[in-house]
Amino acid sequence: MERGIDYIGVGIVFYCHDGKGNFIMSKRSKNTRDEHGRWDPGGGGIELGETIDSALTREIKEEYCTDVKSFEFLGFRDVHRINEKGEKTHWMVFDFKVLVDRKKVKNGVPDEHEKIGWFRLDNLPEPAHSQFPFFLKKYKTKLLK
Repeated sequence: MERGIDYIGVGIVFYCHDGKGNFIMSKRSKNTRDEHGRWDPGGGGIELGETIDSALTREIKEEYCTDVKSFEFLGFRDVHRINEKGEKTHWMVFDFKVLVDRKKVKNGVPDEHEKIGWFRLDNLPEPAHSQFPFFLKKYKTKLLK
């Protein structure tokens, strides 16, 4: 059984920043589950028995090789979409704004991320993950604080 397809997946999405208006995003490779070649802020599934906070810390350490300095819970989204195989997917995601140490950030999963980069909200890379416009619409004012 596959989460998000056979049952509702539960995950986190994080938008990591350096405290100076710069946010990190990664370009998804052909080795990811979907959204190949699209820019994504980062995220992952919550494992059975894992807390949301520990999933957030684990995923950021895995993807960007850095620790969480502080975080703000932004809210949640009920995500329904159709993947590249034409399958309906359903995820509940908890969204976070996370302060990280920019000097420590590097690509922790080069097989999954073609590259990573720092961007400002007024100069975001394209093409973006299909869900990213919804994320920005819902949280842009909170990301600017």
